[in-house]
Amino acid sequence: MLAQKLSNKAYQVVLLDKNNYHMFQPLLYQVATAALSPSAVSFPLRRLFHKTDNVIFRMAVVREIDKSAKTILTNLGTLTYDMLVLSQGANTNYFGNQNIKKFCAPMKTTSEALYIRNKIISNYERAVNIANPGERKPIMNVVIVGGGATGVELAGSIAELRNNVLPKDYPQLSFENMRVILIEASGSLLNGLTQKSREKALEYLQKLGVEVMLNTMVEDYDGFVVKLKEKDPIETLTLLWAAGIKANSLIGVEEDQMAPNGRLLVDEFNCLKGEKDIYVLGDQCLQVEEKFPKGHPQVAQVAIQQSKNLAKNLLGDLKQKPWKPFRYNDLGSMATVGKKMAVVDLPFVSFQGFFAWFVWLFVHLMAILGVKNKLMVFITWAWKYLSFDPSLRLLIRPRYVKDFKRQWMLEEKDYED
Repeated sequence: MLAQKLSNKAYQVVLLDKNNYHMFQPLLYQVATAALSPSAVSFPLRRLFHKTDNVIFRMAVVREIDKSAKTILTNLGTLTYDMLVLSQGANTNYFGNQNIKKFCAPMKTTSEALYIRNKIISNYERAVNIANPGERKPIMNVVIVGGGATGVELAGSIAELRNNVLPKDYPQLSFENMRVILIEASGSLLNGLTQKSREKALEYLQKLGVEVMLNTMVEDYDGFVVKLKEKDPIETLTLLWAAGIKANSLIGVEEDQMAPNGRLLVDEFNCLKGEKDIYVLGDQCLQVEEKFPKGHPQVAQVAIQQSKNLAKNLLGDLKQKPWKPFRYNDLGSMATVGKKMAVVDLPFVSFQGFFAWFVWLFVHLMAILGVKNKLMVFITWAWKYLSFDPSLRLLIRPRYVKDFKRQWMLEEKDYED
């Protein structure tokens, strides 16, 4: 967003990202459940800046900052900057549990969403060849941890697959044996939404046959059994982790510039604490204002609004205009559970059901980059609504990547991974 706002302006912009595409994260769960193709929710960054001579893109991961020398170290080498803007987002939070990190399936990237899709489909291709129902159950069960929007939408989407699609693909299997379980540590789903919306989301999930376990803590997972605190364990080969996020970090940031949760402390202009030419946007930063004493929520709208405000300040700086502090305007929250089932909380009204589902579709469709992508998603959603038979249930397994090709063929890891 910031690079777009500075396009064809009196700044030279070098944009670095570990992927060469922009990813629309709110719809990744539909990639994971075979409802959308990866290209529908991803847009090539180079195409975005075809006609912008002042924006240069490089596919790289920033690993370290040398603030005194005003340089950054990437996996491709060293780069000097006059002004640095960090917007590296957040990654999955495993809360220190290494077994869960090793054996679960997170969903923060397109690659991870594709992995989930392949894992679910391969499980049923495997289960259909097993005669013993007791052996099939752990393969067919799906457990999702985290009752936020991602967990709720993922659980609802998988339940709809179980109820309407998978029985047609695998008539030899009894999908009464397949459990879709959503686990949340707190006492309600979608914390942050109104009480009515939280209750309605729970009602929708239960209507779809999702087993919702509130006030439940996951203690461990060994790839076969999910161990719960003070409750019976659950056998499954598929644990999907949507329980939390943590800000990405990098070497060179001082401890007093970081909050205990890893987010970087910034002032009202998004300038990193104690610095004059380093700015931080989105999930990675922690900015306190009167309405948000603990910082802004880690959602896309915050990052978008911060980017727009910083762009206005940078462009105004060229004309010696005073900088305007950032003030977050909460536009509301929404989540979809299934076909014609969604909840929407706006600042002035809250509603649920079919109209909420329609509003959710429209808002997310407009947020996708590219006319072609919008058209692809619209057609896919229309076909799914009419037929309820997504056609992307393809098991495309990657072949072995030779060692000398891995640097460019495998996704780069973030610094702390």
